[in-house]
Amino acid sequence: MTQHGFDDEEDDDFPEWVDRIRNNVAGEVRRRRKERRWSAQRLADRCEELGHPIPRNVIANLESGRRANLPLVDVMVLAAALETYPICLIFPLGYVERTQELPFHSLIPTWDAMRKFTGEADEFGIDDGLIPEFNRHASLTRTIIAARREAKSAAFAVETATNPAQREEAERKAGEYAQLAEEAKRRLLNLRDDIREEGATPPELSPWLEDIEPQPDPDQEEDA
Repeated sequence: MTQHGFDDEEDDDFPEWVDRIRNNVAGEVRRRRKERRWSAQRLADRCEELGHPIPRNVIANLESGRRANLPLVDVMVLAAALETYPICLIFPLGYVERTQELPFHSLIPTWDAMRKFTGEADEFGIDDGLIPEFNRHASLTRTIIAARREAKSAAFAVETATNPAQREEAERKAGEYAQLAEEAKRRLLNLRDDIREEGATPPELSPWLEDIEPQPDPDQEEDA
């Protein structure tokens, strides 16, 4: 089901930016609700289950365009209730072709607006905070976990090899993956130090990587 919003209007006759964004959300909430074959009451019930009640009449007024305001917390809970991300309600890719990034701005592809909103767009002069560092942290984390898994598999192949050639190949792979994991670990630790030097806190490590940077024992800290 395709939303029909303001995409066909002339660029010099914009509706208010707030109305456009609200209509993006309203149209996508309605589309996803109907896709799930939910009534407005069922969606309202789910929002209440999540701890932030949004009454049925409020949802109905949002979808019909009669609701004037749209709090961010409502967008967050509606997205959770519909099992999607808030950004997918604000910028419905594939259902709204063009939208506005800010008031008085020309229409741009919804994909571009979403990338700017999420910090994925690489624009000169824009402070992207620690997004690149956190993305790199996630990438290195995945590399370490995958390399360790492959090294473990190769080590098992060494033990179960039926001839010298198989054992030699398995040992080679085990060594390569172990080296890859160690290199990624070194880079990850350096990155975490760099983040701390910025006065920020690095991301929480995956339980699979607790050995990389052991956390202090709370009991020992209290004794100290």
